[in-house]
Parts: sequence; structure tokens; C-alpha cells
Amino acid sequence: MWETVRRWFDPRELRSVGSTPDYRFSLANERTFLAWLRTGLALVAGGLAAAQFLPPLPLAHLREAIAVALLLLGGTVAVRAVDHWARTERAIRLGEELPASRFPAVLALAVGLGALLLVVAVLARAVGGR
Repeated sequence: MWETVRRWFDPRELRSVGSTPDYRFSLANERTFLAWLRTGLALVAGGLAAAQFLPPLPLAHLREAIAVALLLLGGTVAVRAVDHWARTERAIRLGEELPASRFPAVLALAVGLGALLLVVAVLARAVGGR
């Protein structure tokens, strides 16, 4: 694991693998990485917003749980983004198939589940406030 993390910060090692690809492929890979990074930042911002601006919810510590979940998910997305970028760049340079990933489906499921929990929290607050 530490070897993988070390490689993220060593561009010389990545460039030494395979041949230099058409720059458009590398730029497309970088744009995808930046999109994932923006997603991670948005989740972190959502976690901070939940911690600061959500009113107390009817279930104990639900607000904090939502905030922590969003913060952890945002951090995970950012780390996963750099790992996927490096693996994809390596595959492009070696002329191999691009690495498959279940992470987009897992992220979509987590966001959908989070939205469902927020709907329940909003409805519980609306019913409890009457």
C-alpha cells in the first residue's frame, strides 16, 4: 500500500513506464481526475455545511453523523481519484485496457442512501414539529 502511495508523488517513475502516449489521452485522464477531485471537495463542503448549518434533528447526533459521513466520503473520493488517475495513466502508457472500477457505483449508492436518510430526517422533523 505505501509503495502505491509513494508512486503517486513520483512522476519520474510514472513517465518511465511504457511509451509516451498521445497527450490528449493524458489530458482526458487528468480532466477526469479533476472532476473526481471536485466531487470530493463538494462532499467535504457539504459535510462542513451540515455540521454548521443544519438545525438539531429529532434523532440524537444525526446531524453530526451526516456531517462525518459526508466528510469521510469526500476524503475517500479524493484519495480514490488520485489512485485511479495513476492506474489509468500507467495503463495508457503501457497500451493496456483501462482499469475497471466499481467506485462510481459505490459512490452513487452512498449518495443515494444519504439522500434517502436526509429525506427521512426532514420528514421526521416536519412531523415532530407539528
